[in-house]
Amino acid sequence: MDVTKIFGSNVFNNKVMKQRLPKYIYKALMETIENGTPLRIDIADVVATAMKDWAIEKGATHYTHWFQPLTGFTAEKHDSFIAECVDGVSTVEFSGKQLTQGEPDASSFPSGGLRATFEARGYTAWDCTSPAFLKTDESGNVTLTIPTAFYSYNGEALDKKTPLLRSMVSVSRQALRVLKALGNTTATRVISTVGPEQEYFLVDKDFYMERADLMMTGRTIFGAPSPKGQELEDQYFGAIKDRVSDYMWDLNNELWKMGIPSKTQHNEVAPAQYEMAPIYATTNIATDHNQLVMETMQKVALRHGLVCLLHEKPYAGINGSGKHNNWSLSTSDGVNLFKPGKTASDNVQFLIFLAAMIKAVDTHADILRASCASAGNDHRLGANEAPPAIISIFMGEELTEILENIAKGKKNSSRDAQFINVGVDTLPKFPKDNTDRNRTSPFAFTGDKFEFRMVGSAQSVAGVNVTLNTIAAEALDEIATRLEKARDKNAEVVAIVTEVYKKHGRILFNGDNYTDVWLKEATKRGLPNARNTVDALKAFVTPKCLDLFEKYEVLSNKELESRFEVYVETYSKQINIEAMTAIDMVKRQFIPAGIDYATSLADSFTSLKGAGVASPVQEDILKKVSAILSSVYKNLAKLEAAAAKAKNTDDTVKQAEACRDKVIPPMQALRVDIDALEMLVPADMWPVPTYADLLFKL
Repeated sequence: MDVTKIFGSNVFNNKVMKQRLPKYIYKALMETIENGTPLRIDIADVVATAMKDWAIEKGATHYTHWFQPLTGFTAEKHDSFIAECVDGVSTVEFSGKQLTQGEPDASSFPSGGLRATFEARGYTAWDCTSPAFLKTDESGNVTLTIPTAFYSYNGEALDKKTPLLRSMVSVSRQALRVLKALGNTTATRVISTVGPEQEYFLVDKDFYMERADLMMTGRTIFGAPSPKGQELEDQYFGAIKDRVSDYMWDLNNELWKMGIPSKTQHNEVAPAQYEMAPIYATTNIATDHNQLVMETMQKVALRHGLVCLLHEKPYAGINGSGKHNNWSLSTSDGVNLFKPGKTASDNVQFLIFLAAMIKAVDTHADILRASCASAGNDHRLGANEAPPAIISIFMGEELTEILENIAKGKKNSSRDAQFINVGVDTLPKFPKDNTDRNRTSPFAFTGDKFEFRMVGSAQSVAGVNVTLNTIAAEALDEIATRLEKARDKNAEVVAIVTEVYKKHGRILFNGDNYTDVWLKEATKRGLPNARNTVDALKAFVTPKCLDLFEKYEVLSNKELESRFEVYVETYSKQINIEAMTAIDMVKRQFIPAGIDYATSLADSFTSLKGAGVASPVQEDILKKVSAILSSVYKNLAKLEAAAAKAKNTDDTVKQAEACRDKVIPPMQALRVDIDALEMLVPADMWPVPTYADLLFKL
């Protein structure tokens, strides 16, 4: 297989456009893509025709405007290229208007009150900065897929892409001001870039189909621990099983064809857990790619008799899955603004952008936490497998020392390049990075980027990058204003870095974020700690947050408030689905299984007793099973009552709080009972596959 021939073969990319578009059309389109110049409809007509011809040659019969509503998933409505049919002869057509604008029904997507359900009109607008591509299903049907933004009749954003594009414009504008004030006049744009790593689990499809909780909620609501878990640490980076390797090969092939630069694959910490990491891309393209990665992972898994689980915590007692969001800023002329260079202490540009992010993250840690809040992620954050819910920044000893010395007015001594020598002559010495890697840190500087580790594996990366871009824009705006007024730029840089370190240095922490010591220290420093989704999401409707997103024209107050409503309501719906699934499984599977076993024990006990044989074992187990069943029945009644009461609560926030405080506890108590019952009931009588089946039979 020649990767160079496969990669991007299903993408209407720069190479294809150069080949198929007249030079003046190509130039005009690139002006729009690179500089935001409005696209004329006559230009769009030519592009649409070339795109249609290319797609049809590759077997496409339909096209779709592909968008990202507030569900967190993607949406698409397919239209064929057939324009009309006269005397039994059809013609094909795809105009510039059809390319640039679509009109899907907006009534049934979550809008948080932005749209009434009887108001159906919504629009999709072509995002020409993200290339169109072909999607092929298992039967070979091909669809031309056009990335778009989705908004209402009144122009309000109904999706995740629109605010992302706005935030990219905003951070670019403010970053350019800083660069210009520092004397950099070559850059015309600053581009936020992202490389979102993706963790996931695989499970045999036959086992999955026997677990209603996996099918309905994406996680196991019940399940006693397997005799073996991850304690031997033999899964991480271990040899990949053939069945999984075949899946990964197929997955890469599909991703590469769509121009998604899947780079790294390996076993993760937990049994049956894996990771895929791409090469960095412009943020909106990376976001599109990650949505396709999740969709393709699930689609390809089915071909192999597998199911891909993207839930943050499919199994209790072992590591969950996250999505490390590697974020950075680069100039149009290829300079990474977070690259320290040979001497970080002398790199004024690097230091000022570093200071901006320290200021931004400390000022808006609560908003950053809210951007990755979800019911699934609540199971993961703070569980010694992922960062805690407290936001802090890992900077590494060298950079922290540089910032501290600047703040104290001390001179930074330049360090010679350091090399690592492991004491084996045949192994090469290699240069030591200026930071180690802190896997417990929520927001870690990793050499030339920031790795935000709190994002959940099932989440879109759009929201968190909207937040990062916007809080960075605010910090850079304030810094640019000071630099523009300063006569001595270098002195002002020192003053800014000093002020940021003294005022916001509390956010810096290079130690172990998992310890109770850090929890106490973070509380002492006054760092926010929103332990659950309901509390975290409230940051979105604070005056500070509303003012921030409105000022930088990313989200209006109305748009942001609507998102708060959608996300809080989604939390309640997810908990309700879990509760209803738990109730259904307990009533229809676990109680009957327990009763059947108790009956067989009672029959055996009676039979042996009648034969004059002592049977203390049967009697003891029967008492234990009966006691557990009694507890199950009581906790089941509590869960049913709590779920019904929560569902009938009108206020959105109060309903979510009821789900958190009243529904989850009896559901957890019910799990304790059912898991205890599983340890007593014979394997052949237990109605669902066990953890050992799910985790180790791949």
